[in-house]
Amino acid sequence: MEIKIIKSKKQYHAYLKRMNEIFDAKKGTLEYDELDLLALVLEKYEEDKFPIKEPTPLEAIRFIMEQNNLSDEDLGKILKSRSRVTELFSGKRKLALSHIRALHTELHIPAKTLIQEY
Repeated sequence: MEIKIIKSKKQYHAYLKRMNEIFDAKKGTLEYDELDLLALVLEKYEEDKFPIKEPTPLEAIRFIMEQNNLSDEDLGKILKSRSRVTELFSGKRKLALSHIRALHTELHIPAKTLIQEY
């Protein structure tokens, strides 16, 4: 299969179908090389056509809390203030630099995500 930059949904679906057909290709084979190339052009197309919006700081915090089964009380311990958690999620207060540092260190949320406007 000749692989080119994807310019249509039809081509995208054809490449997805082909990728599924050769998904278990053995390393070192022509099909494996084809699979690598298909993955690259599919990834590029998906990044352009289906971008994933960056979460807001509060969305990122909630997501990490859910993933780690953390309560508001647990977050309060990280931020050193239970009332601060309520204020943050109610919109009464924004994240302070000390909160950003604590969340980045304790929950491994990227600082880039935490410093965004929201």
